[in-house]
Amino acid sequence: MKATKTIPQHYLLKQLPHPTALLDLEHALVDASDSWIALFDKNLNDCIGTKIEEFYNKHEKVCGNSLEQCLTQGKTHILRHKKGKGAQEQWLESTFAPWFDEKENLLGTVIHTNDISSEIEKELELERVKTLLKTTSEVALVGSWEFDIATEKLSWCEVTKKIHEVSPDYEPDVNEGIEFYKQGYSRNKISMLFHKALEDGTPFSERLIIVTSKGKEKWVTAAGKPIQKNGKTITLFGTFQDINDQVLTEIKTKENEQLLTTLVDNLPINVFIKDRDSRKILVNKSECDYLGAKSEDLLGKTDFDLYEKDIAQISRDEDLEVMRTHKPMIGIETINVRKDGSATNFLTSKIPLLDIKGKAYGLIGMSMDITHIKQKEDQLQDLINVTAIQNKKLINFAHIVSHNLRSHTANFSMLLEFLINEKEEEEKKRIMKMLSHASDNLLDTLENLNEVVEISTNVNLDKKSLNLNEYIHKVQQNLAGFLVNNKVELINSVPKKLTVLSVPAYLESIILNLVTNAVKYSKPKEIPTISLSAKKQDKNVIFSVSDKGMGIDLNRYGGKIFGMYKTFHNNKDARGLGLYIIKNQAEAMGGNITVSSEVNKGTTFKVYFNEES
Repeated sequence: MKATKTIPQHYLLKQLPHPTALLDLEHALVDASDSWIALFDKNLNDCIGTKIEEFYNKHEKVCGNSLEQCLTQGKTHILRHKKGKGAQEQWLESTFAPWFDEKENLLGTVIHTNDISSEIEKELELERVKTLLKTTSEVALVGSWEFDIATEKLSWCEVTKKIHEVSPDYEPDVNEGIEFYKQGYSRNKISMLFHKALEDGTPFSERLIIVTSKGKEKWVTAAGKPIQKNGKTITLFGTFQDINDQVLTEIKTKENEQLLTTLVDNLPINVFIKDRDSRKILVNKSECDYLGAKSEDLLGKTDFDLYEKDIAQISRDEDLEVMRTHKPMIGIETINVRKDGSATNFLTSKIPLLDIKGKAYGLIGMSMDITHIKQKEDQLQDLINVTAIQNKKLINFAHIVSHNLRSHTANFSMLLEFLINEKEEEEKKRIMKMLSHASDNLLDTLENLNEVVEISTNVNLDKKSLNLNEYIHKVQQNLAGFLVNNKVELINSVPKKLTVLSVPAYLESIILNLVTNAVKYSKPKEIPTISLSAKKQDKNVIFSVSDKGMGIDLNRYGGKIFGMYKTFHNNKDARGLGLYIIKNQAEAMGGNITVSSEVNKGTTFKVYFNEES
């Protein structure tokens, strides 16, 4: 069996976790633990035999008499003392007790020293709270209360009693204090908060309703804070404030805010408020609906988060100018382009938000969506343009009708006069024949004019997607004899599957007129060569018909080439009606026709088919 190793007393004391020191009968240090020596910032080897006064004399709250009393033989004493200052301050508590040997002979004094800084801090905090509560109560008319857990005594200050409308000598208990709270939520809430404060030291501050001793309901703020010692709650301190006027004002303000919010949210315009950095701090329902997001998702966002960079920069520059100059921006047309590329026209106003010192800290913005109005304006402008064109055509048509019918009428009148005055039968027959030709010409003219009227007045055009090549082949078949007889070389480069949006009869008429014109105005003794091509460009399909014929002097005839009854060559078959009809048909379908030509080099006509339905 192994022998038990004896550990020297010095090493046991040295390693004690609790700061401990041993003094002899002359109050000189015999030995001490490392933790005790550390509290006094000493070295043990240098301190053995040193009088205890050398350790304590440099600490505050220690005087000769107090230390001497603690060293009285045969009794236990406690001494509180402070070491250091400011942030290095440390409160200590030393317990002095007699030290005996195994035969009860007095050997000296045992000192146990504890760091009680946290306890002192709590005690000082308690004093500060008491002082604060008293001062607050007196200056701000905020009442206070105190509940001593040991005695279960509840104390109210004078202000608290005034709030409850009780007499100055009123002494409440806890149950009575709780019963002052309005039955229901307020009473249940204060009971729960008071209980939690007692049980686990949870502080509280709550707005509740009390019913005073005179039956008057009041809003109050009841607050409480547990004060603990050694981890145990010993007292509850609290404040008690009459906030009835404040709460009623807040309720009224909230009602007004709710009214304003309801009004703003139901305005048919976008409303927003921005701070100095152009971050949105308020948006109404219209703004949320427009951006397709919830209010909370938009708050804090800038226009750079919501719109294209260029548009956002314009808006930011406007914001800065309004806040810099303090001048509102009223009714400015703006365009917003969202991240998805969709654009909206707005009528926007921005008004600076000024603080009491007249400094701008943000702005209020209002935007009315006028996209539909702009669309109507564009439609109206288009209608005006169309009306102007139609009016011009009408005037031109009226001149043509007036001129042509007057010519026919004059011719008829002259021939009839000749017929009346003529005696010879042969001459009468010749005049009758002339009258018959004049009648046929008049019918032709009326048919031509009727065709033009039909095109110009047809507003409900039924456009269809038509294969261009199919209609080219159809015209070739209809003109087969004419093309063979004139030995025409037709070069078709139109893509096989290309389609155009057109009225079927108009498409056939356009191809037929352009092809026949190209043949009619080919160079004498040369084989007519006609090239057909087509391509898509933006919202149009461009159909081109080119020839190498006689060409047209555009400098001379360019302004008249699409006029009615306009001819530019001595071609006996030319009526001057085909190009006029083609132009009307193309424009009636929302398209156009252009011409480029050089004399003796050829002509190219380009028909623009509008692919928008």
